[in-house]
Amino acid sequence: MTGGKHHHHHHGHHVQEDSKPVDYAKEVKHHKHNEHLAELGAIAAGAFAVHEKHKIKKDPAHAHRHKVEERIATTVAVAAGGYALHERHEKKEAKKQMKHHHGHHFF
Repeated sequence: MTGGKHHHHHHGHHVQEDSKPVDYAKEVKHHKHNEHLAELGAIAAGAFAVHEKHKIKKDPAHAHRHKVEERIATTVAVAAGGYALHERHEKKEAKKQMKHHHGHHFF
């Protein structure tokens, strides 16, 4: 959503509120970028969860705190992974729409 334009995604249909044609190449790039960010988030959160699991053994006085932080980090890693899959699906849909609209002119 750049420049104040809002896109509504409904099962492969992309409609801009200002009724200009959608730049599907830009959509593909946008979803690919978000997918990569989500993957990085999943990796970082997973690494932090492993770190906290290690801290449980190294710092038994604060084991409960480290266990809670490990569970939170694991949850974030799973959520980020789910978001990465969602963005991958959106990217594939945008590619499909780009192929479908290739050669059609909107004027």
